[in-house]
Amino acid sequence: MTSAAVNRPAGGAPAAEALGPASAALRDLPRCAIGVDVGGTGIKGGIVDLEAGDLISKRVRFDTPQPATPEAVRDTVDRVLQKLASHPECPAEEQLAVGVTFPAIVIDNVVLSAANIDPSWIDCDAGQLLSALPGRTACLNDADAAGLAEARYGAGDGKSGTIMMITLGTGVGSALVHDGVLVPNSELGHVELDGVVAETVFSARARERNQQPWDEYGKGLARYLAHLWRIQPVSQFIIGGGISTRADDFLPYVTGLRAEVSVAKFQKNAGIVGAALFAAEQAQAAGLRE
Repeated sequence: MTSAAVNRPAGGAPAAEALGPASAALRDLPRCAIGVDVGGTGIKGGIVDLEAGDLISKRVRFDTPQPATPEAVRDTVDRVLQKLASHPECPAEEQLAVGVTFPAIVIDNVVLSAANIDPSWIDCDAGQLLSALPGRTACLNDADAAGLAEARYGAGDGKSGTIMMITLGTGVGSALVHDGVLVPNSELGHVELDGVVAETVFSARARERNQQPWDEYGKGLARYLAHLWRIQPVSQFIIGGGISTRADDFLPYVTGLRAEVSVAKFQKNAGIVGAALFAAEQAQAAGLRE
């Protein structure tokens, strides 16, 4: 697979001429970048080969500080970067792009929600907060990063049209990617179904809390995906998050949908891979606009 094939949607779709967030039109990306995935229990990072989407370093992980205030998280992200800086494949600081994910709405590097993150993050300019750390930083929603990784390198690679990534973990995250271009901050885990917020029923945590049998969980998930399809018709759903490792237990019961249902390729590394790609493309786009 060539870098041109990876970084451009198949079939010459109109989005191939766009220039926006994580645009598929961008060419000649650096060989690698760093992705950092900030989660509720752990902050993980790695160096990503942007041609193949593979980690070329070991994944570095530190516990998320408690409380996870912006300053405490910044210091932990710095620890991740310092650990990765010693890797022989790590780009020099002046060439380094660093993507950082948050479980929140993120617009122009500003964190605007706190459903699964410390409330002190609301209205925090994460780009400014992280500006003293090595590299050029770009921030995005964690599910968006995972969806971008899967659309470009994973279960959605080479497929045109609209893809929806659903991450099932502590909560429910979503990402929309159309012809290789991310449509950020969809937040469809917070829609209501039968008068109940979806992530309180369909997250991996909710299934464990309710001790729900896998067949019952799969049938419920099918209803949720059908509801999402009516809101936003897609050609493919990609199921990610920690529960994707148990896909054989529940996916046989996710039936009757008008879209293909696939299991995420990258699982726990999807956020890291997508964050690195996003940061590299954002750095290149900024250079083109300067």
